[in-house]
Amino acid sequence: MTVLWAMLLTVFILAFLSRYIPVQSATLHYTYIKPNKFMIILALTCIVLVSGLRNNIGDTYFYMQSYEIQDFTWDHILENKDPGFGVLQMLLKNISNDPQLLIFITALVTNILIVVTLYKYTKMIELSIYVFITSGMFTVSMNGIRQFFAASIIFWATKYLLDGNFKRYFFIILFASTFHESALILIPIYFIVRRKAWTKVTFSLLGLAILLVMGFNEFSQFLFAAIEDTQYGHYSNFVAGGANIIRVFVDSVPIIIAYLGRDKLRKLWPKSDIIVNMSLISLVFMFIATQNWIFARFNIYFSLYNLILISWIILLFKKNNQKFVYYSLLIFYLMYFYYEQVISLSLQYRSDYINF
Repeated sequence: MTVLWAMLLTVFILAFLSRYIPVQSATLHYTYIKPNKFMIILALTCIVLVSGLRNNIGDTYFYMQSYEIQDFTWDHILENKDPGFGVLQMLLKNISNDPQLLIFITALVTNILIVVTLYKYTKMIELSIYVFITSGMFTVSMNGIRQFFAASIIFWATKYLLDGNFKRYFFIILFASTFHESALILIPIYFIVRRKAWTKVTFSLLGLAILLVMGFNEFSQFLFAAIEDTQYGHYSNFVAGGANIIRVFVDSVPIIIAYLGRDKLRKLWPKSDIIVNMSLISLVFMFIATQNWIFARFNIYFSLYNLILISWIILLFKKNNQKFVYYSLLIFYLMYFYYEQVISLSLQYRSDYINF
């Protein structure tokens, strides 16, 4: 954990300082101070090195083992799921048989796409990056490599979601689905989130989540029967506890604040309703996941939008309260990081290159 603590401190300081060497921008059609690119690149470099040079955490070992022993021929790629990831491994194997290359390249692409998107749309990028690490998303990105890779591609396409360019958004989702087929869920989601937040649809989603939790046994039987003959059929035999209710509370805080300050948020950023809706769907999936952890997998595609939202909710408070809210978020997310990574998971970081 020493490496992760050091990374968190270094990345936050660099990203924080980036706002003190600003560049004016009118990209989003409102007064906005863009962070200094060089400082953000330094912060991104720290994140990529820590993620890309690891040799453990979650499924990392199995990805490395598979890369090392598998012969990625076209026949093998076409016979297996997620051909995009197979092609990527085939190309990398032509460069080196060292599985560290696969881990580094996936970490590089995933984190670049996430940080570039945060750079475009967040109000306080250091807070968004800080929450990316302390909320556990960074750790998840080192576990569900393929799915987070796909999620980062779609997250990068936020521009097309906000602009209503369905054609480009659709083709990017198709491309992302070659790395993890579950990315296709974003196609119908496009039409749900591109509407005003806090309407009947919003409360219907929340109501649906509550009903699914209350009738989870019946719902899970129906769902697992439906996917029985797909590549996800093995999940029907997957035994796991539900997501921690504390995680649901953590994810709900930005949503609650956004609701209370919904009118002011729309004035600050008219397109924020789309981000709010994506964050709300994230909360819905996490709420359902309290019954079975496997549903948190879908949350990977939506939780990234919390990083954008949380940087804006600071501005919904009165000016003399904003510093208090800002520092409160830093403290509470740090406490959550310690609880989840140290107490709950007892996470250990190992690397052949970074040791301290």
